[in-house]
Amino acid sequence: MRLRIISGEFKGRLINVPKSDLIRPTTDRVRETLFNLLNNIIDFDGINVLDIYAGSGSLGLECLSRGAISVDFVEKNYVIQKNLLENINSLNIDDRCKIYKMDAVRFSSLTKKKEYDLILADPPFFKDDVYKVVKNILNDNFLSKDGMMIIERSKQTREKDKINLAVEPFKAIGDTCLYQLSSV
Repeated sequence: MRLRIISGEFKGRLINVPKSDLIRPTTDRVRETLFNLLNNIIDFDGINVLDIYAGSGSLGLECLSRGAISVDFVEKNYVIQKNLLENINSLNIDDRCKIYKMDAVRFSSLTKKKEYDLILADPPFFKDDVYKVVKNILNDNFLSKDGMMIIERSKQTREKDKINLAVEPFKAIGDTCLYQLSSV
């Protein structure tokens, strides 16, 4: 499967998505809607982005295409990491990317970290470790002063998400709910 980059420097370029039950890439429709919304509230030029549960890297790569200065990717699966690295190399942007080869909970528990202007989390829909990740990120100042975190979840987990994230989704698209959190 291949996904296209929607806008910016790499508009129209294709990235590969590995065939795996471990990955559920964000659909073109959801990515387009998300980035149309983000364009109205964030200036991508020069921002630092974290793409946690990175998979193919489509969200972080879209940010780089739109002007982000750097993206850190977090992905634990070796085969998926390898594909992500190939996508980064195909765009010749390895100097603007770093891949953390670990799970999201471990990454969010690190003590040495930088601040991010935008954090994108697209965990497997029914994986609940995202609640621990969000708690760690918000409590340990991963977000810059005006930073935001966007979490993509299933409508089927909406009630549980509202309780654990303490926020209503700001957008629903098909089976997807998008949540926005800010630094405290």
